Amino acid sequence: MRRTTGFGLLAACGLLAGCLGQSQQGDQARNADAKEITLTIVANAAAGGKNARGANWLQNWVVPKFTEQQKAKGVTATIKFEQNGTGDEDYKTKVALDLKTGGGGDIIEIDGIWLGEFAQAGQIKPLDDVVGSTDWDGWNQIPKAVQGLGEFENKRYGVPMGTDGRVLFFNKKLFAQAGLPAEWQPRSWQDVLDAGAKLKSLAGVTPIQLNAGTAMGEATTMQGVLPALVGTGKPVYDNGKWQGDSAQLKDVLGLYQKIYGGGLGDPVLQQEANGRQRSFQLFSENKIGILLESDYFWRSVVEPKNGVAKMADRDAAVGWALVPAKQAGAGVGGQDFVSMSGGGVRVINPNTKFPKQAWEFMQFLNSAEAVKESLAGTAQLTQRQDVNDQVLSGDPMLSFVAEKVLPITRYRPGLANYPRVSAALQQATADVVSGKSPDDAARAYREALVKAVGEENIG
Repeated sequence: MRRTTGFGLLAACGLLAGCLGQSQQGDQARNADAKEITLTIVANAAAGGKNARGANWLQNWVVPKFTEQQKAKGVTATIKFEQNGTGDEDYKTKVALDLKTGGGGDIIEIDGIWLGEFAQAGQIKPLDDVVGSTDWDGWNQIPKAVQGLGEFENKRYGVPMGTDGRVLFFNKKLFAQAGLPAEWQPRSWQDVLDAGAKLKSLAGVTPIQLNAGTAMGEATTMQGVLPALVGTGKPVYDNGKWQGDSAQLKDVLGLYQKIYGGGLGDPVLQQEANGRQRSFQLFSENKIGILLESDYFWRSVVEPKNGVAKMADRDAAVGWALVPAKQAGAGVGGQDFVSMSGGGVRVINPNTKFPKQAWEFMQFLNSAEAVKESLAGTAQLTQRQDVNDQVLSGDPMLSFVAEKVLPITRYRPGLANYPRVSAALQQATADVVSGKSPDDAARAYREALVKAVGEENIG
């Protein structure tokens, strides 16, 4: 995702006095006892269009239900849902303009990858600064790692709306043919490479698919580089600095070299315009042994009835395992296993006239009842562990992600420069896949990084 236009607006706002209005700061109790309130929720969703399920939930369940609850308390509430059905960049630009002029909805849904950018520009404020106390029993149901989606520089700005998690998927039929266990859990990168070496003996099979190159775009970064980087103990952005041509980055590029230079991956596939989709198809045809992907792969790609690359025997043929750190204890926080996740966040507009009521509405939106209702009967990961325990009980793979992956996951840095850093990382993997050494690829990456973020911002 490119975000140049949106950031320009945010940066401009950050430099303009009065973006948020001096009277709005430190006035958390304003209108706290109001008996008539109006709250607007803004989302990039539209009935019959983009994110229709979310739009229907907000319009047909959330609005009347919350209004009814407020009425029972003696409060006349007017709840408005502002629908949008535009591209992500257009939506982001609109939100930035609204906030710049002191307007916008009271609660706004944004992509988690934008959070830091909005925060740095002063467009949004930490929740405590906006509404005062944010004590809520719901926090106990959201794993701390998932809460990180709504945090920036150790401050809480919003509540996650949902998330996902990345694992290693593997083909049990191919594993059986190669003499590998059906219940496979690698504990190091070497374990993965060793399994790949055994799979290499099978004719017509690509042992490992680790997304690489520029054609796969952000999929290369999220399903390749970043999980590997956190497996070295050093994330791509830490303590205000972007990771340069470090020993850890070279380790990651070395992993790519072992896979694509060692005949364990298909380098040509990484350069195809539809390479990712092709890898899905090949996996479903029992031609790829190991693939790093999010739970989306399970529920939407190889799903037996409606998947884009259906596997009739998915439930028996597809296994999954945690992504190991480079070696035991080498991951971020000393973890043995790692993952990366994405998702959306709801934030409260610092300009809201009703901060206390907006926080009450936020709690309602993220209550167990509301979150479960938002799924409309589908099995999908949510931000709440209690809801996951209930709705995912019949799906062992999604339950595994909820129970084992979400507590250890990490998120991308939500900063304006991230897309340029991501593009440089993609190019570094492309260089290695095409035959460059990890050292040369890392050197070229650093040169691109200096142009993208400036020497002073590289660790």
